[in-house]
Amino acid sequence: MNTRVQPERAQPLTIRTLTESEHAAFLAGHPTASFLQNPRWPQVKTDWRGESVGAFDGDELVAASLVLYRPLPVKLPVLGSKSLAYLAEGPVFDAQRVSLDTLLPMLVEHLKTRGAFLIRMGLPGVVRRWAAEDVRRGLSKGEETSMHELTPVEEDADAPELHMELRRLGWNPPKSSEEFEAGQPQYQARIPLVDDGGNALDVEAVLARMDQTSRRQTRKSTRSELTISVGTEADLPEWQKLYEETAERDDFTGRPLSYFQRMYRELNAASDTECTLYFAHLEDVPLAAAIYVRQGGFAWYVYGASSSEERKRYAPRALQLRQIEDALAAGCRWYDLGGLSPSLDPEYELAGLTRFKTTMGADVVQTHGEWDYPVNPLLTKAFEVYMSRR
Repeated sequence: MNTRVQPERAQPLTIRTLTESEHAAFLAGHPTASFLQNPRWPQVKTDWRGESVGAFDGDELVAASLVLYRPLPVKLPVLGSKSLAYLAEGPVFDAQRVSLDTLLPMLVEHLKTRGAFLIRMGLPGVVRRWAAEDVRRGLSKGEETSMHELTPVEEDADAPELHMELRRLGWNPPKSSEEFEAGQPQYQARIPLVDDGGNALDVEAVLARMDQTSRRQTRKSTRSELTISVGTEADLPEWQKLYEETAERDDFTGRPLSYFQRMYRELNAASDTECTLYFAHLEDVPLAAAIYVRQGGFAWYVYGASSSEERKRYAPRALQLRQIEDALAAGCRWYDLGGLSPSLDPEYELAGLTRFKTTMGADVVQTHGEWDYPVNPLLTKAFEVYMSRR
């Protein structure tokens, strides 16, 4: 989405809460909007309270955002109920119709009435994109230390002006970091499913983007006597066993089964959205599983899990190929593999993640990142200290 700042409009926008159907209908006209903006997402994130907010030009809805509210961890009676207001990859709007300098101040005022002490906004859009092959080469050589030392294949010339406007409006930019911050990563790995002219690629063209090893392992997975199946909500306990095995092996804290049950149920109940559970079995033994989400023209590999058994059959590769095939069949423009670090230091602890995702053919995109508007600077500072200690 082009987020270039447009001239201020003569007629002021009006802001109000949207119904779920109003919000869903608006998103249907914005096929690259994130599923994190889906109005059913608050039913998954039950620790948060959700609100769909819309901006109207007269009677026409021209911008919308899902806002998640998280109350302060400590109640302060003198201040009343205060919350972090979080807009993950929102608001969604057409920059040819709406200017940020008109939309954001009105949105801030609305969120203040909801008790927001801090507003965190992950504005949609891409600032830069680096080719997978260039990033792989940079990691291999070890001559550059950061993605920004490479020449991007795409760059938004209007981004600096946009960022200056955000600062002028009182928003604080994301802090530079090689690590993943709380929220959505600023740097993401995305496999393009269309060429530069917007024409759909075929599977062979997507495979050609991979490095030789990934391509060979992916092709081998199709000859490894694996059975690929699509599960239902009833199969999520089987997913959870593999997922917990993966969490223990890779030393991360996983999510409970109830989270995935809600995610599966709610996203599949939404319009133009699907959440799919895949398994790769060898006879009756599950070797890998994956959770895929598609909304509009965007697809995401959201979660993956695998067994330590039969690693040479490359079951996770088979599932990646199936997800790519399904994303292509749905007419998606991108298949997203999630976040990574901007570091190109081959010894950095997250370098392996960058290496894997780019060998899969994923370009690296830098988004605008998550910007903060401190409604109450003192509470915001206390919250930041709490989060850093947590």
